[in-house]
Amino acid sequence: MESPADMMAAITASMLARTGRTLDEWVELVEASSLDPVDRKAVRAWLRDVHGVKQNSQWTIADAAARRAGWTEPTFTEYVESQYSGRKAALRPLFDRIATLALGLGEDVRAEGRATYVPFVRGRQFAAVQALASRVDLGLRFTTAPESDRLTPGGPGQATHKVSLTGADELDGEVEALLVAAYEQNA
Repeated sequence: MESPADMMAAITASMLARTGRTLDEWVELVEASSLDPVDRKAVRAWLRDVHGVKQNSQWTIADAAARRAGWTEPTFTEYVESQYSGRKAALRPLFDRIATLALGLGEDVRAEGRATYVPFVRGRQFAAVQALASRVDLGLRFTTAPESDRLTPGGPGQATHKVSLTGADELDGEVEALLVAAYEQNA
């Protein structure tokens, strides 16, 4: 297993090869700009639009600049609590039920925190749950979508299709079978 110093050296060498600057040089450039380094979205757009930096490097630089400015990534629980607060609090039991089902599909399933949705991953993301104003969208990733009138194109994360749910009574056997199919297609 690589030491943190070895990993940082590899990141620095890779960044220099891809962009012509080291990660530290990019972070210093962000700090010298008029941007708020904690606004990672604005930093990524600036890197793309002004400097032509490719997407993966944008994310690495923006994350490093934000962390140097004192930002810390929220925990999984903090992400979920922020998504299901205020007017969306009533949707939390629906999320909790979907999470229980998804995590119960296998020991290889993990949930990850994101600002606006929660992805469920095994070999790759197979499901994602997003709280909207009055519903929860269960995004499902299929290589071959099962026949179902409940599926519509799109959804959060890497979903190819989604099922929109407004209450726990809609989380029935058909939706559970769709979740299982997405899990099985994304090993």
